[in-house]
Amino acid sequence: MFKTILPFYIICFALYIFFTRQPDYLDGQFATGIIHYIKDSAQKPLAKVFFTIDEKTYAANAAYSLRNLRESETVPVIYDTSNPANAAIYKWWGYWLRWNELVASILIPLVLYYAAKAITANPTPETLIEELEDKDRTKRKKYN
Repeated sequence: MFKTILPFYIICFALYIFFTRQPDYLDGQFATGIIHYIKDSAQKPLAKVFFTIDEKTYAANAAYSLRNLRESETVPVIYDTSNPANAAIYKWWGYWLRWNELVASILIPLVLYYAAKAITANPTPETLIEELEDKDRTKRKKYN
């Protein structure tokens, strides 16, 4: 059963990823940004990427779990042309693959599978009798 579901899952997840990225991969533009750590209101260092477009500097959030960025590191940035402040670092982890989507895409089908299995595991005797009666009936032709 998993051999039939796995290709369907991979295709659906790949299409979901490709068409839901923000900023959009097909419409976005690329630039080069520099990582700087800025302290937030709680004096905690926060990674930001700064990039320049048409002599104007923009900043975007660069922090993401399991992503190691160094101060003054040069990274590729993808941004929305209509709103350059809407930008992201263009890397596999954080742009194409994200924790919440990866975990949800695995857990939701598993929960639904085990729920369906639990619901259909112990049918009532009446249901079993109905199923056996339906199997015993000969199929009628649509037109006699």
